[in-house]
Amino acid sequence: MSPAAQATERRLRVADGVDVSALLVSPARPRALYVLAHGAGAGMRHAFMEAMAQRLHARGVATLRYQFPYAERGLRRIDPEPLLLATVRAAVAVGREEAGGIPLVAGGKSMGGRMTSRAAAASPLEGVAGLAFLGFPLHPAGQPGVSRAEHLAKVALPMLFLQGTRDALADLALLEPIVERMKPRATLHVIEDADHMFHVLKRAGRSDDQVLDELADTVAAWSVEPTRA
Repeated sequence: MSPAAQATERRLRVADGVDVSALLVSPARPRALYVLAHGAGAGMRHAFMEAMAQRLHARGVATLRYQFPYAERGLRRIDPEPLLLATVRAAVAVGREEAGGIPLVAGGKSMGGRMTSRAAAASPLEGVAGLAFLGFPLHPAGQPGVSRAEHLAKVALPMLFLQGTRDALADLALLEPIVERMKPRATLHVIEDADHMFHVLKRAGRSDDQVLDELADTVAAWSVEPTRA
């Protein structure tokens, strides 16, 4: 197994008095850069985030992971949406500088991906060529609905949805028609037997590591040329 790629620390200025940390993992000659936001319950150093950064590095894609302010302070209560969206924009601005002309995509895990799409729906994310969602949280667990997807109609960018068939936060019977209506700019990649964290049951016949490889393969291939969608 190859040694883990080293991360370079960055600081993001979100607003006056609000700074957050970020981690850049980049191969020597990256083919694309993915601004990768964490989910609601865990920060940028969560094992899933680290695994994705390392796998994407191995496939030639740089990642910029970053904290939302509440996670930076070690709090559980999520920040108000305006602060979350400002953080997304601050991260994208740094990502744009780091990308230096290679394709720049944004998104992330669960809430982080949704907040990225909320920001893109409110006003364009300069330099971003597409959005990639690692488990879009369409609705709360046990409360199926589609209101969380209404803003996606205002997103003009190509979008990649990676969703597990056992995801309790995204009933595929509800998500599939949404993606279908947004084609060709939206693409859905279904991960069989995976839940919201992309864990699979033993009877699935493959491991979590293999699922992570599938996620990384899909994101890496799409990120190099998201405008083709």
